[in-house]
Amino acid sequence: MTQIFICAGETSAEKYGAALIREFQKVNPQARFFGLGGEKMTAAGLEALYSLQELNLVGLLEVVRHLPRLLKLQSYLKKEIIRRQPQAAVLIDSPDFNLRLACYLRRQGIPVLYYVSPTIWAWRKNRLKKIKACISKMLLIFPFEQKIYEQENIPAVYIGHPLQEEIRLVLSRQDFLQKYNLDPQKKIITLLPGSRPSELKNHLPILSESLLLLRGAFPVEFLLCQSENLSRREIEKLLPYSFPGLTILKEDKYEAMAYSDLILSSCGIANLEAALLETPFIAFYRISPLSYQLGRKFVYIRNFSIVNILLGETVIPELIQNNFTAENLFLLGKELIENQTRREKMLQAFRQIKEILGQKRASVLAAQELTRLIESSNREKKKTS
Repeated sequence: MTQIFICAGETSAEKYGAALIREFQKVNPQARFFGLGGEKMTAAGLEALYSLQELNLVGLLEVVRHLPRLLKLQSYLKKEIIRRQPQAAVLIDSPDFNLRLACYLRRQGIPVLYYVSPTIWAWRKNRLKKIKACISKMLLIFPFEQKIYEQENIPAVYIGHPLQEEIRLVLSRQDFLQKYNLDPQKKIITLLPGSRPSELKNHLPILSESLLLLRGAFPVEFLLCQSENLSRREIEKLLPYSFPGLTILKEDKYEAMAYSDLILSSCGIANLEAALLETPFIAFYRISPLSYQLGRKFVYIRNFSIVNILLGETVIPELIQNNFTAENLFLLGKELIENQTRREKMLQAFRQIKEILGQKRASVLAAQELTRLIESSNREKKKTS
């Protein structure tokens, strides 16, 4: 029986992991996955040793603060790896945790497939040395990354972005509005404050203030998409005001985004989701001041939103750190709802994003790469035995 270790420590990574497990088991039904993941991966067939929430951190200080717990988790996973001797390992994102694990796996003679490249094009390019030494192959989700890996002679392949497979609308606009009792005559603004508790803490108070300003400008319904790993209580306790026009959604996220007039989104994967759904949005992000000051010295990109990075220009407004204020959100939000020329420019850019990413099935290609890796490893073992 083929045993595979898999580690996903982010909400988005867990979705990619679940899709990979399902595709791999279609052609390898006897394969067993164990490691770190969440409910989606468990439903797909993962034997979860720990929950993905153990790695749901952001910022340098946040990682340092939780370092003892992370080291303990890593130690436990290493013991399980030794005990079970998997034929291969799949590590998804979370480079601060997973690259250390990759080097350990490599020393044990276990081939490593790394899914989602660390953002070496944004900062800490020196990680390429560790990547080259410790992984067997990198699965890339952005096409511009291919050139970087080719220049470093690191085995890598662009497999497309998993979101292109994932995004599907189930409800029509009319059914969605009826389900949540939303007024079709009002504008809809959807909030995506982030998937981590620290992001809620940094973003929700300012978002709340901006809602008061926007509500005073025109009739509007506000939707807030609750991340799967966060509770409603965590969200509500960080909302300083009571909003009769705010609906918190635990499902139908893509419908909420697709049928909105505007999205207010923290930087991250949600930006790409908004672009693929072709809804104008404003990107924002704030971390602790010290984490920002420490990290900013090592960042060598102008834009923070992946949509602007893919486009090579600033089409999406970004409100980062001190520029992330309620007043700035209000002014930009009002303009994006009222200015049809600017909205159309964004929509054209979103169509360009789809062309840049191409039409690939990431999970299918990832499963194929995992199969090749295991087969190659088995051949090498036979040669040396």
